[in-house]
Amino acid sequence: MTSCSDEARAFIAASLDEPPRDVTRDNLAATRAEVAAGFAPRIERALDRHPVEVREIMLGGIDCLEIIPLADRKPGTILYCYGGGYIMGSPREDLIVSAALAARTGARVVAPWYRLAPEHPYPAAIDDCSAVHTVVAGDPSCGPLALAGESAGGNAALCLLRRSMEADAAMPVAVALLSPWSDLTHEGDGHHSNDGRDPTLTLDLARQAALIYSGGRDLAHPDLSPLRAAWNETLPPVMITTGTRDLLLDQNKTLATVLEGAGADVTLRVWDDLWHVFEFYDELPEADRSLRDIAAFLRRHLHGS
Repeated sequence: MTSCSDEARAFIAASLDEPPRDVTRDNLAATRAEVAAGFAPRIERALDRHPVEVREIMLGGIDCLEIIPLADRKPGTILYCYGGGYIMGSPREDLIVSAALAARTGARVVAPWYRLAPEHPYPAAIDDCSAVHTVVAGDPSCGPLALAGESAGGNAALCLLRRSMEADAAMPVAVALLSPWSDLTHEGDGHHSNDGRDPTLTLDLARQAALIYSGGRDLAHPDLSPLRAAWNETLPPVMITTGTRDLLLDQNKTLATVLEGAGADVTLRVWDDLWHVFEFYDELPEADRSLRDIAAFLRRHLHGS
């Protein structure tokens, strides 16, 4: 690992002066709107930078964004699950990542617009993603399938992977996870060591999102915390990205160990002094490098190039 960029150090200095506010049921609507507005310029820059066409489609009864590369189109589909703690976010905001992956892999990206809690608590989000996954995985015209997602979207991708494994169904050719949220219990000292060091995610915020999403269910259940699931040797290659400031760093490292123990070929990339899903911040040179690395991983497994 090497020290982070000047841009990353400036972001940390500015952000830690004003840490993320807590999210409650009372302020959730305003927080959703504020987050969406804050990322809007980055979305527009991503669409300017990456030659893709964005369409609204419906698959399995679920609204989705379809992101199609306009150049160097290749076979294959990436099912991308967005983040936001299952309580905020959308495929629109995640174009910051998904447009880059589409353009750099040549593969079509499908991003389900899954339902959010507390209006629709668990298992609504996973059921929606699963409905789309069933259509895409069962359509030969979609070509080879990869799963990807960040934060809560990483949790969703792991849940889809687990459902496929338990059904003895065809597995994706690869899975890419950006700071996946794999253990909603947040047990372990590692969460405390980076609480206050991660400029975009606090332990209180993560815990509140888990409680809102779970609807009172046991947070240790593997449908909520796939880190705690039993995995087997049918797993495809997995790439996980995180940073030494990521609140979920220890989760990510443990997840890599668990999946490797089940026989998966796991690539874990820990970026020095970076934070939870730093790839969202396009002012960082590390964000561009990480998205290029993730795209190369997916491209290699989708079409061997």
